[in-house]
This record gives sequence, structure tokens and C-alpha cells, in this order.
Amino acid sequence: MKHIKKTLLLAFAVVFLFSGLALAEFQYKIEHPHAGKDVTPSEAHDMLQKNPEHTFLVDIRTRPEYLLIGHPVGAYNIPFQFWTDKLGEKGYAMADNPNFAKDILARFNPKTDTLLIMCRSGSRSCKACNEALKAGWPENKTFNVLGGFEGDKIKYKSSCYYEQRECGGWRNEGLPWTYSIDKKLVYQPDLAK
Repeated sequence: MKHIKKTLLLAFAVVFLFSGLALAEFQYKIEHPHAGKDVTPSEAHDMLQKNPEHTFLVDIRTRPEYLLIGHPVGAYNIPFQFWTDKLGEKGYAMADNPNFAKDILARFNPKTDTLLIMCRSGSRSCKACNEALKAGWPENKTFNVLGGFEGDKIKYKSSCYYEQRECGGWRNEGLPWTYSIDKKLVYQPDLAK
């Protein structure tokens, strides 16, 4: 019986050690140079909880991404880009939202509100942070959410998750998300159509 207990204890210790090492290896990376600051998804969630009246999560992905892949609970959808009907190298091409700055100014106040800007993996959100600053947001109230909603792709070719977005990100950190659409949170010009 003592032998079994020692074996189980050793097995749990090994599993704990390797799970800790796997987590320690993952580090969020900044996808593009940008103004403003960076936060992990968990830090962003904490900021939303501490000041919900003046801290807003802005999901800048396309409307289909927001709807079909899901989005953080309470996230406002203001697309930074739109899908076009032109086929590009990696799929349908994207076109910048020419009204992005106007759209965020119509919803939020740069004097009082903090923006937590999120995309799929943290790339487009860096560019959107720069646009928010051009629109008048101070650097200390503009945050890029590292890893975005879906996180990074697994790079290890032997993994059954190779090339899938399983590293970091809002969803992979287990933070609240949904497929439900709230008309107060969707892209507002869509309501006028």
C-alpha cells in the first residue's frame, strides 16, 4: 500500500511539474509596434471588473468573426476592417474601416474611458491602438489585449494541435465568452440598415 501511495504521489508531482513548465514556456508576444500599453486577457478581465463604468472591451474583429467564432461577454464590436468580396492569397481580402475613429468616438469618451482593444490574435489590435490614439485616446487609457480572442498557433509540428490557435488568448485562458448577440454591443451602423 505504501508503495502505491509513493508511486501515485510521484506521478502527481511529475504531472504538476510538466504542466507548470508548459505554462511557463508560453509568453505573449507583441505582434506590431504600437502606442499605448499591453495587457494579458486576464489582466484585461480584472480591469473590466474593477471599473466597469469606464473600462470597455472593444472587439475589432470582423462581424462574422464576432458572431461565428464567439466573443468575450460584454465586448463591443467595432470592426477595424471588413471582409471584401475579392479573393486574396489567404482567402477573402480585407479593407480598412474608414470610420473606425469616428465609430469609437461615437461610443466612448477619450477623457473618461479606457479602451481594451482585442482582435483574433493581437495583430490588428496593435494597429487599432494607434488609430485610437490618433482619435484622441491617451496612451495610458489605450490597451492592446495580447493574444486576442483566439491566441497563437501551436508551432510544434508533432502536436495534434499544430497550426491551431490553442496558446493564450481570451478563450484559451477560460475567460467568459459567448455566441449571443446583444444589440447594444454590435456594430451600431448595422442597426440602422
